[in-house]
Amino acid sequence: MSPLPKVNRPLLRDEAYERIRHAIINGTLPAGTSLSDVFLARELGLSRAPVRQALLRLAEDGLVDSKPQSYTRVAEFVDDDVRDAVQLVRALHEFAVRQALPRLGPAHVAEMRAANERFAAAVGSGDVAAAMTADDELHDVPVRVCGNRAMATTLGRYTPLLRRLEHARFSSLPAHRSVQRHTELIDAIADGDAERAAAVTSTIWSDLENLLETP
Repeated sequence: MSPLPKVNRPLLRDEAYERIRHAIINGTLPAGTSLSDVFLARELGLSRAPVRQALLRLAEDGLVDSKPQSYTRVAEFVDDDVRDAVQLVRALHEFAVRQALPRLGPAHVAEMRAANERFAAAVGSGDVAAAMTADDELHDVPVRVCGNRAMATTLGRYTPLLRRLEHARFSSLPAHRSVQRHTELIDAIADGDAERAAAVTSTIWSDLENLLETP
């Protein structure tokens, strides 16, 4: 079976980017894997041009290493880069929670609780992809309500570095503790307590730094 599903519509670099990025994040394309634009284009059912453009963008994101006329490969984990990303993502999520809280109503709280229930179920079954999706959906609520496009774009660029680490070291991830952290965050939002919500948010993302110490 091909590791990358073919694209069924005329696509451009954005779709190629999303498909290749997802394969890197979930480990289908592990660190150090050589990335041939010819191979990837064939796997995705695309021409080489959008694939090349996607690889350039992934290199800018820190997910691909490339040296002209030499190699293009999936980047290795670089602790300092991931640690920088954690610090940035943590700060932006704290900002999002503070800014969004006055506009987060009961429907948003219910949406976050439902996402946490999906997260808990996925953790219990060991479904890494479903857990990451549910986690994204939970944290996306205040980001979406905040409405800051620059912040959302920055999170979209740097969060994949963290998700890749989580996928690779899911067995070491304190996921069951994350369920409780999520509950604490949602309760703080429901109570309108911005300081507590921001503090819990900081803790949630800071926990990821511990994964850097896990082989």
